[in-house]
Amino acid sequence: MTEKEMLKLSVEEFSRLQSYMLLADKKSDIYKAMKIRYIELKVILTSSGINLSELDRIKE
Repeated sequence: MTEKEMLKLSVEEFSRLQSYMLLADKKSDIYKAMKIRYIELKVILTSSGINLSELDRIKE
């Protein structure tokens, strides 16, 4: 898998994950588990030079 393909998949996962997080109760265990992956994806995308200002709907 190329770096470009990996970034595309990460952006898609980041977007999909945020949609799920917006539906979940912030105090639930599932939300807490999703937030861990959300943070991981933010680190990956930010370190790859992706500007998340337009993509990040959670902003925590």
